[in-house]
Amino acid sequence: MRPDPAAGIARAQRYISRTPGSQGMVSTLSDFAARQQIEDVVVRMFVATDERDWATLKACFTDPFVLDMTSMVGGAPTSMTPGQVADAWAEGFKTLDHVHHQIGNLRTSVTGPAATVRCYGVALHHRGGITAADKTRRFVGTYELGLEMEAGNWRIAKLVFLLKFIDGNLSLESAS
Repeated sequence: MRPDPAAGIARAQRYISRTPGSQGMVSTLSDFAARQQIEDVVVRMFVATDERDWATLKACFTDPFVLDMTSMVGGAPTSMTPGQVADAWAEGFKTLDHVHHQIGNLRTSVTGPAATVRCYGVALHHRGGITAADKTRRFVGTYELGLEMEAGNWRIAKLVFLLKFIDGNLSLESAS
């Protein structure tokens, strides 16, 4: 006899709802679906960046949105359009052969039409065709993303990167 998937979901929901400290965790199937949609937008944004799929990247953001990379570059958070960030990243990544983002340990909370995702992140920038011994630069930190429901779709309204450390070739773009 095959197990009933609905019964398994119901058992999981009962377990989560009575687990101490489970506030903010998935408690219904609709909560799970919203969380999955939210996390899919975050993953889509990173994959689109790595694949340099600027149209997909732009569709991940509200217009405008807040970009905060101040932990890395100083200054103040910036309000940008999706087109501005796509253009800036396209230009900034032009000399790089590969860009790779890896995220994990996602902590997602949803409150009505707003959501927050916090996750660890590693970004690698690589130039294979240079003579420098170190062909890669690595950024390690935490991302904090604020998302909003807009016209039936979740979109990133705020992207914050909190740098823990950077290592590797810090002059990668100018290396020969």
